[in-house]
Amino acid sequence: MAAQPASAAGRDAPAYETYGPASLTGAIVGAAVADGKAYVVTRGQKPPVVAEIDLATRKVTRTATLPDGPAAGEPEGGWATAVSGGKVYIGTYPVPDLYSFDPATGEVARLRSFGANGGYVWSLAAAPDGTLYLGTYPSGRVWEYVPSTGAVRDFGVLAAGERYVRTVAADDTTVYAGLLDKGKLMAIDRATGAVRELAQGPTGIGAIALGGDRVYAASGGVLIDTRRDGTDTRMVDTGLSSFDALAVAPDGTVYITSRPDGAVHAYRDGAVTKIAEPPSPGDETRRLVLDGPTLTGFAGSGGLWRLDLPTAKSRFTDLIEAGLPAGAERPQSMLLVPNRALYVGGHFWMDVRDLRTGEKRRFRVPGEPKDLVRRGNKIYAAMYPSGQIISIDIRDDSVRSLGFLGHGQQRPWDLEYDEATDRLLVASAPLGAALEGALSVVDPDTGKMDVYVGVIRDESLMSLSVDSKAGVVYLGGDVLGGGGTPPTRTSASIAAFDLRSRTVLWEAEPLAGNRTIQDVKVHDGLLYAVYKRNSGAWIALDLADRTIRHRGTLSGYGELTVHRGRVFAQTFFGGGNAYELGDTARLLATGLGDEWYTNPQLHFAPGSWDAWTLVGRNLAKVTLDPRRPALTATEP
Repeated sequence: MAAQPASAAGRDAPAYETYGPASLTGAIVGAAVADGKAYVVTRGQKPPVVAEIDLATRKVTRTATLPDGPAAGEPEGGWATAVSGGKVYIGTYPVPDLYSFDPATGEVARLRSFGANGGYVWSLAAAPDGTLYLGTYPSGRVWEYVPSTGAVRDFGVLAAGERYVRTVAADDTTVYAGLLDKGKLMAIDRATGAVRELAQGPTGIGAIALGGDRVYAASGGVLIDTRRDGTDTRMVDTGLSSFDALAVAPDGTVYITSRPDGAVHAYRDGAVTKIAEPPSPGDETRRLVLDGPTLTGFAGSGGLWRLDLPTAKSRFTDLIEAGLPAGAERPQSMLLVPNRALYVGGHFWMDVRDLRTGEKRRFRVPGEPKDLVRRGNKIYAAMYPSGQIISIDIRDDSVRSLGFLGHGQQRPWDLEYDEATDRLLVASAPLGAALEGALSVVDPDTGKMDVYVGVIRDESLMSLSVDSKAGVVYLGGDVLGGGGTPPTRTSASIAAFDLRSRTVLWEAEPLAGNRTIQDVKVHDGLLYAVYKRNSGAWIALDLADRTIRHRGTLSGYGELTVHRGRVFAQTFFGGGNAYELGDTARLLATGLGDEWYTNPQLHFAPGSWDAWTLVGRNLAKVTLDPRRPALTATEP
């Protein structure tokens, strides 16, 4: 714990205290296998860690880190991995750079960049001759990289408006690319660069595998099976939510893992059959590798599993326990249970600080908790990427699923509990090329969900705020929706939804040209709103006549909090700031950093001005007394 001196007000209490990393992670993104060793790349740590794992012993044998390049931004992980010429190649985010790791020497080298800060190298594959092919975001391009010379070729955007080349594969003559927004399976002639469409999926293409003369691609829960020339195409609809990894056996059997359960399936003779229970329940599978009768899977939460196909028995290895160094990640969410514990949601894990003893513990959750809320002895979490709602018992950390939002709503952004109706309220966005989000009303006892898609026409929902006395929930929209299709509207809306009649009472567009409302909060007859994409615009809307009473500009966007009759906001950018909102925005703190993954948040202890938040990636308690001058925090 690091205690910092009081602010210039000269009071005895420290201005803030830090308590070490808020959320620890061993999560991984990319994975590759070569010569009996696995190579994985961490997610969320800075700098990213490359770990070598002996598959025979399931132990981490050595690690290296990816150095920061000269461009703006820092790498935080590598989704894309491939092996070529005995080296492991890694494509990173949120700087789309290409690195190499040489197992013979342990040397790491940054090779070049494929775009600006905020981009991803989503996919990477090696052709039989060792040439590498990369798929990038947000450019939606496929690139060729020749390791021996460093030569680069750009094949361009494969479909108008496409942003994500989510998966690539390559053979002697052709590069195969899966497009996430447009759901197309494309083929590129390696010699001429000519592009053609092999198949159109019902949704984004998430994985490709080659076997014999066939190409297999996962499009949601549909398996596309086509010849490499695009003929004899079969669309096998399994009725499952989605597939995330494929591996082809010499006999043509395709092994598949599914989301959100993590189960293992086999595709033979035109049919998909479940062959094993989830080796890592509720997990994402980053890669599948077949070695004789053993199927090896790499779990996004930070695990490795090996499945014996004849017996369908699997063994899971936690990579942190195997020697992978855990590191601080960007937290997803936070919740204070006063005088008891502070919960911090990370990637597939919840970190808990016991406020009575100072002890810390962790337990696993099925995904990223985008928001948390409390009801009695239960905490409820809205999970990405599944759109699942879970409950967590604060007495024993037991986790239970209430079910999935469905209706294409896999991005739950905001969650509140309405005491008047004893219901959970969820604001969500679709995943991929769709515009309309949903308001979901969830019974926390039975899990019954009433999902109202399109409650704001052609907009997803980023936020909500319930007025329990009035029986109205206010919704903040986003005209970009899932981000994969052009918007039809130019200004984000606020809507009032009656929880008794389940109808929209009114809708308004308070600020023309502002496309995304990041957060809303109702207080004392006013609805406060913070906008995301227009330099931190904020307003206070009078609910009686829907006129703007106050407005201004913050350093960025974040989450609103009402405490002791006042409205507070914490925002990204400008150093990471906290404000009190009234007639104007008054700066209360700066230097908190920009290390939240989702919204920067403040969680006040009752009866005090002490708020739990972050300073950098460290858990912190910051005194935000409006009577004090603004404080400046510094990372430990």
